[in-house]
Amino acid sequence: MKFVFYANTDWYLYNFRLSTALRLKAEGHDVVMLSPPGEFGERFSAHELRWIQLTMDRASLNPFREAQTISALTRILRAERPDLLHNFTVKCAIYGALAARAARVPAVVNAVAGMGYVFASDAMLARTLRPMVKLLMRGTLGGKQSRLILQNPDDADAFVRARLVPQQHIRVIRSSGVNLERFLPVEAISGPRPLRVLMAARLLWEKGIGEFIEAARMLRAQGRNIEFVIAGSPDPGNPRSASREQAEGWVAEGLVDWRGHVDDMPTLMRSMDVIALPSYYREGVPKSLIEAAACGLAVVTTNLPGCREVVSEDGVDGLHVEPRCARSLAERLAMLDDDRVLVRRLGDEARRKAMEHFDEQMVIRRTIEVYDELLPSRGVPNRAAA
Repeated sequence: MKFVFYANTDWYLYNFRLSTALRLKAEGHDVVMLSPPGEFGERFSAHELRWIQLTMDRASLNPFREAQTISALTRILRAERPDLLHNFTVKCAIYGALAARAARVPAVVNAVAGMGYVFASDAMLARTLRPMVKLLMRGTLGGKQSRLILQNPDDADAFVRARLVPQQHIRVIRSSGVNLERFLPVEAISGPRPLRVLMAARLLWEKGIGEFIEAARMLRAQGRNIEFVIAGSPDPGNPRSASREQAEGWVAEGLVDWRGHVDDMPTLMRSMDVIALPSYYREGVPKSLIEAAACGLAVVTTNLPGCREVVSEDGVDGLHVEPRCARSLAERLAMLDDDRVLVRRLGDEARRKAMEHFDEQMVIRRTIEVYDELLPSRGVPNRAAA
């Protein structure tokens, strides 16, 4: 059988969905990766996976340009004739579902990791777009031969209450999973040294980047010697992204060590003590949090949908902070700076939870089970090759 994975960046497909694609390939299926151009796409060839580029502007609101994108996507699907199309992110899910219908793709799986900018932001643009996006979702994501994968029960409840997708078509799979063989536990702190706090995320204001910077400023003013590290880049496709110039300004101020995009996250995380994500974004389950949990870092985040899947009980498997409150974050980090035993205890519990709930192999298995609901004859040779 043939599967097409469609996302709005090649970076997402490579970092979050490569393992699932390789599992399907190992079972004898044909897997095609589809995304806009990017620097990660060429890496698929090393895994003997085909990559197709689709011109697409994530931030575009031009109806003519968007119609061209859907038309181009439809042509690709007609040429490829996949048995199943798996779409990732809200925009790709809507466009993919429309194109799949026109191209008569037998089965469609839509994966939405969080509600994204349109539902998370209070900006005028987001509020304006929200009714239209809901209407499009209601008209495209609930097909009989489709399933919607969400990453937390809060989002599932929101979709059902808004009557966007029938409940029987929704499946909850917590996170995209973490490779427990790559993300290994940190070693115990030996000797006195500054607490190392990492934020790994796109530089979006709703991710809490502003609160992270302000907490660093507060704790520095208190005379605390805490190392703040950011791994992540600005997101030009999101109107709520901080700029490169702003990030460079924080570095010049001496507040943070900004690493930009980091390829080797396991090594970076194993050099840290704490991960902080003071997000008020409508997360699915943040990848950085489960990776950090697998490494045994103490997790500090908000008690909001997605984030609470990782830290469900304050003081047990991590610490909660108030959304949009830099002072709350600063107080929690100061607590950890004063109590390294607590850092280790929270990290150990985070690792245990990652092993039980976020193992990548379990996530892949459950994802393929969703495919099997729609393709009960999976394993039969691709109809295009028959």
